[in-house]
Amino acid sequence: MPCCLESRFVAEWLLVEDPQVNEALEVHSGVVRYHSKDRDEVYRKAVKLRPRQFAVLYTGEIPKDAAVVL
Repeated sequence: MPCCLESRFVAEWLLVEDPQVNEALEVHSGVVRYHSKDRDEVYRKAVKLRPRQFAVLYTGEIPKDAAVVL
């Protein structure tokens, strides 16, 4: 994720429209349509906006006891 997003949106969930990704599907650019500390709020906004292509990113540090499912 671009470092400017991490510094601008500290520990927030981002709804990124038209994400540009690399071969590993890492987001490198796109339009931030919405951001919030509340993940569920970002998903509700995605349902409301209905973007054609989007990614949801978290800019904070994932807790060590959290499970990540890809």
